[in-house]
Amino acid sequence: MLHLDQFNYHLPEERIAQKPLASRDQSRLLVLERESGQISHKQFTDILDFFKAGDVLVTNNSRVIPARLYGQKASGGRVELLLLEAVKPGCWEALVGGRRLREGSEITIHDQNNQPTSIKGTITAVLDGPLRQIQFNAPNEDWLEELGHVPLPPYIHRRLEDNERYQTVYAQQAGSAAAPTAGLHFTPDMLLALRDKGVILENVTLHIGLDTFKPVETEQIENHPIHTEWARLSAAAAERINRAKLAGGRLVAVGTTSVRTLESAALRAAGVEGSLKTISQRDASGETAAMCPWKPVVAFEGRTDLFIYPGYRFRAVDVMITNFHMPKSTLMMLVSAFAGRENILRAYQAALEEQYRFLSLGDAMLIV
Repeated sequence: MLHLDQFNYHLPEERIAQKPLASRDQSRLLVLERESGQISHKQFTDILDFFKAGDVLVTNNSRVIPARLYGQKASGGRVELLLLEAVKPGCWEALVGGRRLREGSEITIHDQNNQPTSIKGTITAVLDGPLRQIQFNAPNEDWLEELGHVPLPPYIHRRLEDNERYQTVYAQQAGSAAAPTAGLHFTPDMLLALRDKGVILENVTLHIGLDTFKPVETEQIENHPIHTEWARLSAAAAERINRAKLAGGRLVAVGTTSVRTLESAALRAAGVEGSLKTISQRDASGETAAMCPWKPVVAFEGRTDLFIYPGYRFRAVDVMITNFHMPKSTLMMLVSAFAGRENILRAYQAALEEQYRFLSLGDAMLIV
């Protein structure tokens, strides 16, 4: 069994990046070789040297919505909302901050100047902990862009001067409550340079929701209740990815969300039965083969609850680009599954010693 403390490390507050660099591609890049454990230090622009013609770079094109809202109850109490996912038109699941937010409570949404507006939300269901279902009195496309705020993570204590710096340059499909931050380092020029080198550029969509914000609270990580997130891999992209893999190309995933989408697609192609959440448990318990050869991916559109932690056998992804993650997080567990827990802990310690910038607006890691 794996315990939560096995994924802990000391992260000094001063190592948490509070603002983006002047240029996206000037981040540093730690390169970790899985087989040897060797670590080297580069600039992010050096990542071009690690690609060859025929490789496939897969990005998550989800776009962050202005999902943080402020308002007040009829009693005058202040309320903060973080919209996570649309259940139906005008109805959202949201994390709420405020007291006595019961079913039937009405919230008046405030504008950017903290003044009340005509937009109101009514709590229609009380879910787990601070999670609520809220019905608004107008379609969100009519008011969300005007009234909402960019939902920066709680460890970032200053507002961005340019909200687009919390979006990837290829963000298209609106729906995430947080950015797929491993992609924040890419510039249009870098993507063009990769294409000119013969790298195939593909995208998936995974809308980031509750699990980005939910800490692991169970000592045995297998018991962590992971929620589902909506993801999509198109038929055309799946066909091109499979063709490139058969021709000898590597599948390079940008970020943990791209990894989860691609691995979910490979498991569906393999005809895995039951919830994808159980796959890591089966793998870790030795109920699958010690080695999993490459599996093709299949197009899908729907929800995935795949929870990847050490013991999971990767079916699709060969190389990963990622940021440095919070201690004890499910993201730490995923990268530990890919590169080995000891390798990851050594790499993180090396990054701390070399003064890397951590978390969403920080530096990058390439795991090959």
